[in-house]
Amino acid sequence: MAASVHLVAGKATDSVTYGFLPAAARLGLGVTLLTDRPAAYRSGPHAYGGPVVECDVSDFRDIIAHVGDAPSAIFSNSDFLQAPAALAAAYFGLPAKDWRAATRAKNKALMRRHLASIDPVFSADAREVPVDAPYPLVLKPREGVASEDVFLVRDGVELATRVGEIAARRDDPLVAEEYLPGHLHTLETLGDGRELRVLGSFRTTLSPPPFFVEERLEWTEPPPETPQVLRQLEELGIGFGACHTEFVVHEGRARIIEVNYRLIGDHCDFLLADLLGIPLFEQILQVHLGEPLPGRRVPRPRHAIAEPVIADRSGTLTSAPGPLRVEDGPVQLSYRPQRTVGDSVAVTRTNRDYLGTVRAIGPGPDEVNAALERFRASHDWTIT
Repeated sequence: MAASVHLVAGKATDSVTYGFLPAAARLGLGVTLLTDRPAAYRSGPHAYGGPVVECDVSDFRDIIAHVGDAPSAIFSNSDFLQAPAALAAAYFGLPAKDWRAATRAKNKALMRRHLASIDPVFSADAREVPVDAPYPLVLKPREGVASEDVFLVRDGVELATRVGEIAARRDDPLVAEEYLPGHLHTLETLGDGRELRVLGSFRTTLSPPPFFVEERLEWTEPPPETPQVLRQLEELGIGFGACHTEFVVHEGRARIIEVNYRLIGDHCDFLLADLLGIPLFEQILQVHLGEPLPGRRVPRPRHAIAEPVIADRSGTLTSAPGPLRVEDGPVQLSYRPQRTVGDSVAVTRTNRDYLGTVRAIGPGPDEVNAALERFRASHDWTIT
């Protein structure tokens, strides 16, 4: 009898549709999809042919109520659903993330409070920032994603103005944190509860302030300060399943910006799997089934870049390529759209402005950069 995996999902994503669900099929797993948005999975581009069950996925009690008597795994790749999925898995005695660690990772105020003993960073409720706060500050939703409503503010007047603007759009809590200078990196890890394995690192290029849009991720060796990040993840209780951590390095010191206790997104998950040459989505599911990490595979040296195509104006997308996979000499390029022709586009100065992502893997930086330039020059993205 096939192992029974319950995949907990909210918004439909390519990571689930084209990553985890096909991986589960290759492993011969039976997957039941639990979601509060069943229509998104019953028709359209994210349609799933297996069982789709509607439930309140933000409530671990409702997840438990909709799971059968003998589940093999309960898994989610959603930022927002890690803690409820972990609690539901714990109820059934299944391998899972520590729900407390998942909560700390998602709640930026809790994360700062928990790390204060080893890496103190000023952080306060955005409506209660003291006058002597160490400006500039980064204003952000306490549990936000995709750089939405994240701004650099220079003083109390600018802070109050931005808080008012954000409050008109959303009512969730906001935090104001000390701005941490340095070079921005990611750390991609996978753990089985016994070993936390570093898969690799990207160097991230951001848009100019006051916004924080990710414009480019380039594969690089994990910086020498990486053990400091691993120590901070250990303090948070991170050690099971996939984790995507963003941190800065400045003058020999590594400081976490945020922890996303799931696989890297924005199509970099597919890039990571291709680059490493491993069945990454399968391995993540397997650790949730209680299997240990497989033996290490040493990938051949290659370079990789993920570069989103970013909307530069609002309007209607009237021209854009569909999914592509091409070769340019020794460079393999893939493009997966996040918007399709006919979609309305409203520029937000966040990662939600991505029209799609070009992924390139080749022998070195020169070849990869040149191939990327040729790819973008030969395709049109038109907004009118």
